[in-house]
Order: sequence, then C-alpha cells, then structure tokens
Amino acid sequence: MSRVYPNFPPMITRDTGVSLVEQIVRSITRKIDDKLLRTGARMPSIRQFADEQEVSRFTVVEAYDRLVANGYLESRRGAGFFVCERAALLAQQTPRNHVLPLSEQPDVVWLVRNMFRQLPQAKMPGSGVLPQDWLDGELVANGLRAISRLNQNLLLHYGTPQGFLPLRQQLQLKLAELEIAAPPEQIVMTSGVTQGLDLVAREFIQPGDTIFVDEPAWFLMFGSFAILGAKVIGIPRLHDGPDVVKLAELAAAHKPKLYIINSVVHNPTSTSLSAAKAFQVLRAAEEHDFMVVEDDVYCDLHSGATVQAGTRVATLDQLNRVIYLGSFSKTLAANLRVGFIACAQALAVRLSDRKMLSTLTTTEIGERVVYKILSEGHYRKHVDRIRVKLDSARDGVIKRVESLGMQVEYRTTAGMFLWTETGLDTLKLAERALEQGLVIAPGSLFSPHQHASTKMRINIAAMTDPAVWSFLQKELGK
Repeated sequence: MSRVYPNFPPMITRDTGVSLVEQIVRSITRKIDDKLLRTGARMPSIRQFADEQEVSRFTVVEAYDRLVANGYLESRRGAGFFVCERAALLAQQTPRNHVLPLSEQPDVVWLVRNMFRQLPQAKMPGSGVLPQDWLDGELVANGLRAISRLNQNLLLHYGTPQGFLPLRQQLQLKLAELEIAAPPEQIVMTSGVTQGLDLVAREFIQPGDTIFVDEPAWFLMFGSFAILGAKVIGIPRLHDGPDVVKLAELAAAHKPKLYIINSVVHNPTSTSLSAAKAFQVLRAAEEHDFMVVEDDVYCDLHSGATVQAGTRVATLDQLNRVIYLGSFSKTLAANLRVGFIACAQALAVRLSDRKMLSTLTTTEIGERVVYKILSEGHYRKHVDRIRVKLDSARDGVIKRVESLGMQVEYRTTAGMFLWTETGLDTLKLAERALEQGLVIAPGSLFSPHQHASTKMRINIAAMTDPAVWSFLQKELGK
C-alpha cells in the first residue's frame, strides 16, 4: 500500500528570476535524489499542492508533468502521482564527473567523450571551448526570449534547407569584412563546422581517396574521414602555415581530393597563415587539382590588427577552389550549433541538397538567435571582450608553464591554445590526469596516425584551477 503523501514546507521564492515551475521541479528532484522521498510515496494532489504552496494549479500540473518526463514521478490514472522507481535508478547512475579511463577509450574521440561528462571546465585544461563564465549567457538568453515573442507559427515549421535567409545576408556582410565575396546563394547553414566538414567530405570523397590535414590538427575529423574510407595524411604545420615543400611533394604522390586547413588561429598551435604561404597553398591546389577546405572556426579570436594577422586562402581565391567554413560555437554558445559553408554557387546547391537528404534542415531557432545578435551589433563587442581576456591571460600562463620546464612551441598573440613540449609521453600523462579527475589533451590525439607524442595542447582560458597546476608541478618534477 502506498505511503500517504508528505506535507511540503514552502518551496517557492518570488522575484528570484527562476520560474515557479522550475523551483518546484528542483525542490522535489532534490528530495527524491536525497532519499527524503522514497519510491512509491504518493505526492499531494494538484489541488492540495497548489493550496499549500500558494501557486496556481496550472503551475503544479506543469511541474508534475516535467517530473514525470524526467523519470522522477509516475502518473497513475485515478490515483494521482507517485515517486517512481526510475528516479532511484537515476540517482545511482554514473556520477556526472565520472571520467572514462583512456585505456577503455583508445580512439580519437575519447577527449570529446570525457568533455561531455560535464566536468567543471576548470578541470579540463585540454578543452577546446571557452569556459562558460567567459561567454555571455544573457546575450544568448535575450536572443531566445526575443525569438519566443515572434509569431509562434514561425517556430513550428521546418527551416529552409539552405538556412535562414536574413542570417545568410548578415554573413555576406561579415565575410565582406574579410574580403571574401559570398552572396547568400553561396552560403549554406550547418550544425557547426563538424557537419560542414562531413557534408563536404561526403560530396568529394570515395573510399580510397586521400584527404590532407594539418599535422597537428583537430582530431575529431580523423575518425569521421576514416569512416568514409578516406586515407588521411598530415602536412607538417610550421610557424607561418604548412610546410609547402612537403605539401607539393605529397600532393604529387597521393593526388588528394581535399586539404583541410586552419588558416587563422590554428588548432592546436594558434599560428596563422602568412600571405606567402596562403598563395603557395592555393598554387599547389591548382597544380595538383585538389580543393582547399578552410576551417575558420576560430576566426573571431583574432583581431587582425597584429603582425601575425594571417591571410585566408579564400580571400585570394574568392571561393573558386576554396570552401570556407565558419561557426559561432566557440564564441557564442556550443549549444546553438550554428555554422556555415561558403563556396561556389553550384556547389552550395549540391551541399544544400545533401544536407536536406541527411538532416532535412538545421534549426531555424538557433539561426534566428545568431542573426539577432549579429544584426544588432552585440556580437562585435562580445568578441572584443573575449579577445581582451585572452590577451590578459596569455602571458601569465606562458610564464607559468615555462617555469615548470615546459616549452611553448609558438609564442603567438591570438587564440586560446598553447602547443607545448613537456618532455614526457603525454598519453601516459593524460591517463594519470584522468585518475585525478582532470582532462588534458595529449599530442598524440592531434596526429592522424596517433603517433606517441611529448606535446600537449593547453587551453589558456581553462588554467585557473590550482589542482591543474599542482598536478603538472608534481608530474613534471619527476
């Protein structure tokens, strides 16, 4: 027989900025997780709960519905709401800060999987994103609130396959500042750069084809290209761009279809492409007949005002042989998943059709939010603040890592990453870090062949936790 429902003390506080529904959900969730409400306990009726807490019945209905959806309560027709056994199971699941050992996840996505374990960002000096307190949640929230006040019918239909037109028009202006001419017809919205790379690779690559990447480079694409049956070859990255002699040599030998490159604020070295190197990359592409895919996801972390400003290949080529990718995941919010491809118009049509066949459309809600932030001028000020914070942190982090005996391979003036030499096998270092609840990024991840490495990528914005420095001091002092 079910236990009689408990009496709840007041759990509502007005004027906190948190909705009444959310306050009720949080309070009941905590009570169930803390075993203050046991499995099978009967909850107050909607009317009784509303009277006790002095809220409307509609508020209680919505709160109970959320708790049912999240597995904390179950609804029994004619009997009411009861604490669900599922909640007890949820409470016993793997803690949110549990980390998968590297030995259990030896492939290139282990770092991403551990990032999604939702560790505190200060515990992830190997992370590829800015900490949340460096971003502006209110800016995004204001955009979402504005979108919610639109005609609701606009939020209920599919978007268009090529993406929200006003945002593509805004991106035309943004690209023009980089001296890249791209009308809206040449822009396709994507779910971040990740989807953009996948669409491009699927358009051009057949099993057995070769793709060139920088080495080191962003590791997640290695696995996705391998799934397509592509052969991935690394082109050594130098302080001003790729080793163009090696590029020409390997291009002649392997006849690649694509070369994926970070021109500005390269991941993981934070280096940028010189004008001479940009010209030589484009010349090699023309001579050996491959497409250049310019991943400019970190574009806005560089002001363009320094001697290391960098040159984009798309600026020289104007999207004939270059496919340009961008995103707002690094600077606004990863959860928005708003990116784009700019390319020749005929290719844009094909990529839009390919996107439609795989995912129909991208979410117009996120695209509308980004459009509002860009068109109202908030974005420029926002990224200016981020760059100032990075510039303020960079020298201090460099000095401190060098005091531990590490070497910073390239002392750049932009970006969030340092590419460091530790003198240790950083894969083993990463395993020991995981035992301490820390996620670092060993150099082997950034090689398409995952060769053993003594290099390590450091996110300068995520080097605030004393535990990170204590770990490095202990390990490097051995």
